[in-house]
Amino acid sequence: MERVFDSIRRLGFRRGPDRLFAGIGGAIAEKLAVNVWLVRALLLVSFLLPVLGVGAYVVVWILTPWQDGRIPLERALPRP
Repeated sequence: MERVFDSIRRLGFRRGPDRLFAGIGGAIAEKLAVNVWLVRALLLVSFLLPVLGVGAYVVVWILTPWQDGRIPLERALPRP
């Protein structure tokens, strides 16, 4: 499982320090070099889709590393 988390870290997405909720919009905007408010607006529109919008956001939230590289799902799983 550690290889999965290491590969997620290598993607380069990091929750930014300038975040409103979980930092997902900021991370996507920074990686794609687009306006953060545009990404946030698109995320809000995606929440109108049943299950898909919120579900996808939650999945991305538990897999997106913080600035120091910690991944929420990795911390929640028991270590061997």
